[in-house]
Amino acid sequence: MLDMTHVDTDTWAVLNAHGFGDIPFPDLARRLAEGGFDPERNRVQGPVELLPAGDVSLLPLRGRSEHDRLAAIGARAISNGEVGVVVLNGGMATRFGGVAKGAAQAVDGRSFLDLKLNQVARASNGRAPVLLMNSFATDDATREHLATLDLGVSVRSFSQMVSLRLTPDGELFLGADGRPSPHATGHGDLPFSLVRSGELARFIERKGRWLTVSNVDNLAAGLDPAVVGLHIDSGKAMTVEVVRRDPGDAGGYPALLDGRATILEAFRLPRGFDESLFTSFNTNTFVFDATALAVPRELTWFAVQKNVDGRPAIQFERLVGQLADHVPTEFVLVPRDGAESRFVPIKLPSDLTTLAAPLRAVLGAQGGLGRSA
Repeated sequence: MLDMTHVDTDTWAVLNAHGFGDIPFPDLARRLAEGGFDPERNRVQGPVELLPAGDVSLLPLRGRSEHDRLAAIGARAISNGEVGVVVLNGGMATRFGGVAKGAAQAVDGRSFLDLKLNQVARASNGRAPVLLMNSFATDDATREHLATLDLGVSVRSFSQMVSLRLTPDGELFLGADGRPSPHATGHGDLPFSLVRSGELARFIERKGRWLTVSNVDNLAAGLDPAVVGLHIDSGKAMTVEVVRRDPGDAGGYPALLDGRATILEAFRLPRGFDESLFTSFNTNTFVFDATALAVPRELTWFAVQKNVDGRPAIQFERLVGQLADHVPTEFVLVPRDGAESRFVPIKLPSDLTTLAAPLRAVLGAQGGLGRSA
């Protein structure tokens, strides 16, 4: 039986405040105890095929009549207050030297969140509310940082869930300090945490209908009326932005699993599947019908191995892209290069140097280096 006696009062307070009771933690620990950590369990069993090119829409470039048509649809919805923006601002705050990434400096001394929120304010004339999904590791720092910003848009925060790391044989993992090791449980928390926090109901009650979702570190994925319009025009519950795959890229891929369109992460592919066959991959940028997020879905808990204090630790996470398994989904190929790019991810501090030129090009085109009116 899993020994939880090492969980101290402070850790219990964090767990209880972040939905730990909704996580099937004993079952996940039992899975490890009975079978150990086996990455093969994450692989899909059904036949995997490439998604036909005809099943992927193309976001029209600016200046084209189709772009103008879609942008008009999206702009109307934004102006009506029907569109909200979710920014994934969680995780463990480890890649930027222990600083919450959203509060870290990105360009010209301005933070990721400052630039991200300013873009939303500009694109929506302050009409699109922003919801930040923080984690227990980023929430306090984010709230403190927001208090220093001149916000041109409504911003509310909610927190993703928290669980505890385990050893590969299913015991509670204790860090070098002898205490349990909490972790955020992945961006698949999004629909569950939106509901649990009451923020989704609040958004819908205020006549909200569509939510865009993007990572805080992808400043190129701003609120775009044409993307919103494409989603509305498709009539589907979920839109996934994908980009051209370059050599060496790895991530989630649009694919057919058992004949059904979905997103498959590389670690889920059948052993021996030639990953290089994929020509595009998921940017983790989406548009959702808000009501689709309100319906409970069964998302898989994937075992992930981390190195903590020099030892292997197992944590279980969910993926928001797996919602494509449950709702009608539109895949749209968006630009990766130039000023119209929607994908310039900054994962490490060094990326701010290596990707400085494309990042500035995108922010300049968005007007994001200025301030909202």
